[in-house]
Amino acid sequence: MKNTNTSFWQAALFMLVCSLFLFPENAFSVKKQRYKVSVCDWMILKRQKLGEFKLASEIGADGVTVDMGGLGTRENFDNKLVEDSMRVIFRNEAAKYKVEMSTIAMSAFYGQSFAKRPDAVRLVGTAIETMKLMKVKEGFLPIENPNLVTSPEFTSTVIARLKEVAKMAEKAKVVIGIQSQISASEMVKILDAVGSRSIKATVNSANIISGNRDICSELKVFGKNRIAQIHVSNTDSVWIQNDPKIDMPKVKATLDKMGWSGWLVVERSRDVKDVHNVKKNYGANAAYLKSVFQGK
Repeated sequence: MKNTNTSFWQAALFMLVCSLFLFPENAFSVKKQRYKVSVCDWMILKRQKLGEFKLASEIGADGVTVDMGGLGTRENFDNKLVEDSMRVIFRNEAAKYKVEMSTIAMSAFYGQSFAKRPDAVRLVGTAIETMKLMKVKEGFLPIENPNLVTSPEFTSTVIARLKEVAKMAEKAKVVIGIQSQISASEMVKILDAVGSRSIKATVNSANIISGNRDICSELKVFGKNRIAQIHVSNTDSVWIQNDPKIDMPKVKATLDKMGWSGWLVVERSRDVKDVHNVKKNYGANAAYLKSVFQGK
């Protein structure tokens, strides 16, 4: 009589061999990275252009922050991703170069006012719809015009509008990371007033440094659950690794202790002596962040 244990293991081996041929992408599991590195497409001069995925791959980034496009005096973002065909092309291109879409960004609100523009909430809603269609879970919304540090009277308006945004984000099951120049303690007050897990902070180290605050102290004030993403670069001067104002090993130790994980986004920190060299600047910053946060 044939040994049943032998038959079992022969069958198991046969199934494993078949899986290697039929599903090679699943043959070996890749260790999930706790921290991943992304770059902003508008800063690498590829704002919502297909070439951003190839360039991000060449830079060595794990992902790219895809912008919604310009706004200016338009009624809507200059957003190609409203078209079904373009969304398919973008997703295929991202898959081709193995670059994730870390974020859908609304960088136009660096210039536009979320507090003053009458249709601001509607516009954020179009970004949320794009996030849903592109299957991107995190969005980026800068609220820096007006600066709430010098114009705190707009805070109540911002909170009211974010409550409206929160309803849309919750329904779409996405998170909007808001960025402001205010301190972590003041931002926490806004987040608590909004009261939604779908509205979190995008922490910008450049804003913290310009406000003469300590990065690690601010991170602790936010806490693990209030941070969507972290923009880890500084203003243009030197690469991150050469910047005495950013202690990345200390930042990592702080985040490790907090138990946070997510996207680290490089926005600037370009060498002012060679500011237009995209691959060199962003490649150096991405490589350094990976050496610190991923051990590469």
